[in-house]
Amino acid sequence: MSIPRIMIAAPKSGSGKTLITCSLLSALKKKNIDVVSCKCGPDYIDPMFHRTVIGIPSENLDTYFTGEEKTIEIFDSFSSGYDMAVIEGVMGLYDGVGGISEIGSSYHLAKVTDTPIVLVVDAHGMGRSIIPIIEGMLSYDENKLIKGIILNRISKSFYETIGVLIKEALAEDKYDVKLLGYFEKRDELTISSRHLGLKLPSEIDDIKDKLDTSADYISKTVDIEELIKIADGEDNNCNNKANKCNITANSDKSELSDFSVFKSEPDNNIDDSNKKYDLTLAVARDEAFCFYYDANIRMFKERGVKIKYFSPLHDERLPEDVDGLLLGGGYPELYGEELAKNKSMLSSVKKAISDGLPSLAECGGFMYLHKELEDDKGKTNALVGVIDAKVSYTGKLVRFGYVELSDKKSRFLFDDNKIKGHEFHYYDSTDNGMDVKAVKPITEKTWDCCYVSDDHWWGFPHLYYPSCPDFVDEFVRRMMERK
Repeated sequence: MSIPRIMIAAPKSGSGKTLITCSLLSALKKKNIDVVSCKCGPDYIDPMFHRTVIGIPSENLDTYFTGEEKTIEIFDSFSSGYDMAVIEGVMGLYDGVGGISEIGSSYHLAKVTDTPIVLVVDAHGMGRSIIPIIEGMLSYDENKLIKGIILNRISKSFYETIGVLIKEALAEDKYDVKLLGYFEKRDELTISSRHLGLKLPSEIDDIKDKLDTSADYISKTVDIEELIKIADGEDNNCNNKANKCNITANSDKSELSDFSVFKSEPDNNIDDSNKKYDLTLAVARDEAFCFYYDANIRMFKERGVKIKYFSPLHDERLPEDVDGLLLGGGYPELYGEELAKNKSMLSSVKKAISDGLPSLAECGGFMYLHKELEDDKGKTNALVGVIDAKVSYTGKLVRFGYVELSDKKSRFLFDDNKIKGHEFHYYDSTDNGMDVKAVKPITEKTWDCCYVSDDHWWGFPHLYYPSCPDFVDEFVRRMMERK
């Protein structure tokens, strides 16, 4: 891989990686650098900020899902043709599967892709204690990938004081690491969170203006030119490339409150000239259902399947002439009343499923298929009802983390095939299904879950289809049989 690249990582979650990454992406775009972004791990929301707010493509990279070689292949293919790639890390730099394995960690991804790391250190409320934290992170860096440091949530005056000490410490230990600057604590630029993580871009007032302001700010307080040199490594001259390139990233989308932002997705330049089937997959995409891996959708497109997006919130019924249905994750619990009031859509989905339309439902989509949904305020709404059970708020994370799934009766997974995914939800069902065996990595804890038959796969786990392409092939075959 020859593309200049950088990873923004941190010692722990909550250090400000997303704001720094988004600010940097916006700043690079303003410099006419044709930049592309990636997110380490299974997170959906951070790539949404990259795509819908800044207007650049974003891809998830996960060494647990796809292993080392396949992850390199995905990154190389996705980033090809761009001037520079920025990868946003996940959790703490060295935190992988189960919090103890290197696999799935930001560091593992950086090591596999040979990507230099810029460490974002939340220095708020600290003085000299910042130095041993930095030195400890560097001492654990066996491959010497950490090349830069940004101090977050501190003032200019404190940076000028502590920066001298940090530079002295780095020089004394002969680390090849640059102190690149700081990002001041500014409440007006904060990206709001909830218990599930960051709020969606569409939920944050003036998010585009905030990121535009933060891009100007980071350009003044962080040495962007030095960061570009770090990204370039020793092979190319990224500064020369940056001066010549033009912006080819997606143009700005419409207002985020507009449903069209969820419908507008890049075509991913899929070559479907060899498509074998004339099939159409209906995909729920709106404020309530918006958690999708681009790689999952792309796998259907690569097989010649046309995608038709629809809104369970705003549309009256499913699109006409579809051969399959995909209900992805999201926040249906925030829109329970609106979803329940759209009775024509509920009837349309229920009738289609009852008539045998092949369907996939994950997490939020799985919740939508239940008879009842009770939110965290105790309000209960009736939904589709093909699952005769109730889903409700538990007040805690349920079965959080990565899982490996096998089909007990081999209806979608054959020859001991398994598919990988993850769970991240505070809601649970009175009946999660019994057709799939889930195994947690590291602990090897097992449980039964999911509803699977010849025409559907429904459950809480978010699936990552590239971890088992045969799963998609089998679902496409069921769509073809139905047609």
